[in-house]
Amino acid sequence: MSTLVLDFQEIEKTQLWLVGGKGLHLGELSKIQGIQVPEGFCVTTAGYQKAIQQNETYQVLLGQLTMLKVEDRDQIGEISRKIRQIITEVEIPSDVVEAVAHYLSQFGEEHAYTVRSSATAEDLPHASFAGQQDTYLNIIGKDAILQHISKCWASLFTDRAVIYRMQNGFDHRQVYLSVIVQKMVSPQASGIMFTADPITGSRKVVTIDASFGLGEALVSGLVSADCYKVREEGIVEKRIATKKLAIYGRKEGGTETEQIAPDQQMSQTLTEQQILQLTHIGRQIEAYFGQPQDIEWCLADDTFYIVQSRPITTLYPIPEVNDQENHVYLSVAHQQMMTDPIKPLGLSFYLLITPAPMRKAGGRLFVDVAPRLATPVGRETLLNTMESDPLIKGALMTIIEQDFIKLLPYDQTAPIPKRSNTDMLAQFENDPTIVSDLIKRTQTSIEELKQNIQAKSGSDLFDFILEDIQQLKKILFDPQSTAVFMSAMEASSWINENMYKWLGEKNVADTVSQSVPNNITSEMGLALLDVADVIRPYSEVIDYLQHAKDDDFLDELVKFKGGRETRDEIYDFLGKYGMRCTGEIDITRTRWSEEPITLVPLILSNIKNFEPNASSRKFEQGRQEALAKKQELLDRLKLLPDGEQKANETKQMIDLVRNFIGYREYPKYGYVSRYFVYKQALLKEAKRLVQFGVIHETEDIYYLTFEEFHEVVRTNQLDYQIIGKRKDEYKLYEKLNPPRVITSDGEIITGEYKRENLPAEAIAGLPVSSGVIEGRARVILKMEDADLEEGDILVTSFTDPSWTPLFVSIKGLVTEVGGLMTHGAVIAREYGLPAVVGVENATRLIKDGQRIRVNGTEGYIEIL
Repeated sequence: MSTLVLDFQEIEKTQLWLVGGKGLHLGELSKIQGIQVPEGFCVTTAGYQKAIQQNETYQVLLGQLTMLKVEDRDQIGEISRKIRQIITEVEIPSDVVEAVAHYLSQFGEEHAYTVRSSATAEDLPHASFAGQQDTYLNIIGKDAILQHISKCWASLFTDRAVIYRMQNGFDHRQVYLSVIVQKMVSPQASGIMFTADPITGSRKVVTIDASFGLGEALVSGLVSADCYKVREEGIVEKRIATKKLAIYGRKEGGTETEQIAPDQQMSQTLTEQQILQLTHIGRQIEAYFGQPQDIEWCLADDTFYIVQSRPITTLYPIPEVNDQENHVYLSVAHQQMMTDPIKPLGLSFYLLITPAPMRKAGGRLFVDVAPRLATPVGRETLLNTMESDPLIKGALMTIIEQDFIKLLPYDQTAPIPKRSNTDMLAQFENDPTIVSDLIKRTQTSIEELKQNIQAKSGSDLFDFILEDIQQLKKILFDPQSTAVFMSAMEASSWINENMYKWLGEKNVADTVSQSVPNNITSEMGLALLDVADVIRPYSEVIDYLQHAKDDDFLDELVKFKGGRETRDEIYDFLGKYGMRCTGEIDITRTRWSEEPITLVPLILSNIKNFEPNASSRKFEQGRQEALAKKQELLDRLKLLPDGEQKANETKQMIDLVRNFIGYREYPKYGYVSRYFVYKQALLKEAKRLVQFGVIHETEDIYYLTFEEFHEVVRTNQLDYQIIGKRKDEYKLYEKLNPPRVITSDGEIITGEYKRENLPAEAIAGLPVSSGVIEGRARVILKMEDADLEEGDILVTSFTDPSWTPLFVSIKGLVTEVGGLMTHGAVIAREYGLPAVVGVENATRLIKDGQRIRVNGTEGYIEIL
C-alpha cells in the first residue's frame, strides 16, 4: 500500500504526521458504527514532501523564514509569497497523480469534491490552528482537483499561518500538509455542533448552530444561524435567526450565494426531531473520542453527514472524580493570588502542606465545597467566609438557587454560634512581643533546617523533607499565629463598622494601618530603595547595570568604583529576600537568588524615581498620617454621647491593628523560605540524575510529582515520555483562564458586583484601600517588564509579595484577582495606595497609557 494517498478507511490512529489533524479525525469518524461520513481520501504529507523536497530554492527560502521573528512582517510577507509561488508551480509527482486518479475513478470522477488542507500541527490539544489553511468547495474533474491540491499545499505559507506558527513556537520545517479530497454533499442545511456549551463550559448542554445551504456561509460570518441548546433529552433554548442568504454548489463547479425567499427567512432550519437526532449523533462521537467535540455536520435527503470533528480546545478541564455526584469547585488560585498554572512538582508540594480536600484541573488546584453546601450550617459559614469575594459569593448563590447541591435530609439547622468581634478581641492580649516571639521561633526553625538538610541525599533527603513538612505545618497552622492576624483583621472590621456608624466615615482602618511594624513584605519594598541609595553615587556602576544581561553580572561588578559595595548590598538583600519570586507558591518558580538580574530594572527605576533616604521618609510619612488619623478620630469620638468609652474602645482596636496586622505577611515568608531550602537540596539530586543520563536537564524534575521524583532517585530510571507529555500539557494550561467557580458538569458560574450608584461606564471591583487617585495606567503582566514612573497606576492580573518593590513607585493599584486580606491589598493599605481588586478582565478593559481614576473607597475605576 502506498503511503502517498490513503482512503479514510485505511488511516491508522498513529498517522498524525502523515495525514494531519483533520485527516486523522476523518479516518476515526469513518470507523464509528452508524455515523455517515462522505467518502474520500487523503493526499498525505509524504506526497507533499516528495513534490517539494528536491527544490533547492524552496529549502533556501525556508531557512531564511526560520530565522525571522514575528516583528519582521514585511520580510515574512515577501518570503512567504515566493514559497507559495514555488509550491503552486511545482509539478505534482506522477505516482501521486496516479493514486488520485485511482481513487476518483472508484468514487466517481463526475462528482463534486471539497479539497481541504490538513496540517500536521492543527487540531492539537494546545493549538487548534483553526482557519489557518484553505478549503475549496465543489471542485469537479481530476485536473481541477490536482490544481487545488497544489493551492492547499501553498496555503501552508499564507502570512497568517506563518505568523501563527511563530507565535505558538512551531518550527516551519517540522510542519507538513496533507490534503483531504472528500465527496461533496449538497445539503439543505448545515452547521456546527458543540457537545459542551462553549460559553458556560457545561458538559451537559449540546449547542447546535444551523443555517440553510453550505456551512461555509456560517463559518465565514456571512449569515446568522439558528441556535439550539439541548440538555439531556430536552431542548432548553431555541433562537431562530433571520436567514437572508445561503451558499449552494453550482452544477459546473464552485459555489454561489443565493437570496432566501422572504417567507422562509424566519423558519426554523431543523425540526425538533432532527435537533434531538443530531444531539444523539454528537453524544455518540463524543463518547468515541472520550472528550467534548466541535463537529461540522450537514443534512441532505434527511440524512446527517459528519464532515469534521475536533476536540474543543477552549474548555476548562473538570477535576477528575470517580463518582456521579454533583461537586462544586472553588479556585485556590484566586485565593492565593496566583492564577498561572503550577508545574506537577509544585502542585504536589502544595498538596503535602494543605489540610483542605483539593482537586487538580488545568494545572491549578480547586477545593470541593459540595459537602459544605449540603448542610444549612455549612452553607451559611461558607457564604460568610466568602463575604470578602463578592464574585465567588455571587456564584455560590446562583448554585444554591439552581438547587444543584441538595440539602441533606436530616436536620442540621442548629444555629451557628456567633462570637462578637469584641469578645474575641477582648481575650487577646495586646502585646507586641507576641509577634517578635513568633518571628524568632520561625527563624530558628529555618536555620536548623538549613544545617540539618546539608547531610541528606538520595532517598534519605525525601524522607527528611516529608518529616520537615510536618514541622512547617505546625508553624503554619499554629493557633496562636493565626489568632494574631485574625484578631487584627477583626479589629479592622470593627473600626470600619463603628467609625461609619458613629462618624459617617468609610474604611478608616485603611489609613490607621499605614507603616505598621513587622511587615516583612512592605519592608522588602523599602529595602530595595536602600539598595538604590548605595548605588546612586557610582555612575560607572549604574551604566554597567543598564547594560547587564546575565546572572553572573554580580561577579563583574567589582571592576568598577563602588562595585564591591553594590555587590555586597545586593547580596545582603538576597540573603533576606532571595527566596521570593512571582508565583512563589509554586516551588519550581525561579527565585531572585537564582536569577538576580530580575531585580536590576527595579533598582534602576528606584535610582531614577527617588531621592536618597526615600525609604525612611516614606515609612515615616505613612506612620505620621496613621497617628494623626488616630488622634483625630479619638478627639471627634470624645464629643459624642458615651464619648470616653467609644474613644477608649477605638484606641484599643487601633493599637491592636498597628501591633498585629504587619504579621499577616510573615507566615507566607516563613513557608517560602523553607521551600527554597528544599528546592536547593532537590536540585542537587536533579544534577546527579543529569550526570547519570536519567534526565536531560535539571528542570525536567519539575514535571514529576514529589513521589515520582523520589522513585526516580531511588531507581535511577524514568520513562522519559512522561516529561514530554507533561510539558505539552503545561503549554496547554498556560493558555487557559482558571474560573473562580466550576461545577462537576464543567459549568463555569460567575458572580457579579451588585452596585447601583456607580458612575456610567465605571468598571466595578472590590474596594480594598481607600482614596481616589488619577494617573497613567501601566498594564503590566510580568514584573520584570515594569517600566514605571512616579505617579503611575499599576494594572495587572494578580500581585503577590514579589511585586511589592513596584508599590513604592506607584500611586494606585488595580488587579483582576484579590480580596480584602490578600497580599496586594494589605501592602496597598500600608503604603497608603488607593486600590481596587477583583476587577474582571481589567488588563483587557484598561489600555496601557490611558488616564484612569481609581476610587479605592467605593471600589470602581473610570477611564478618563
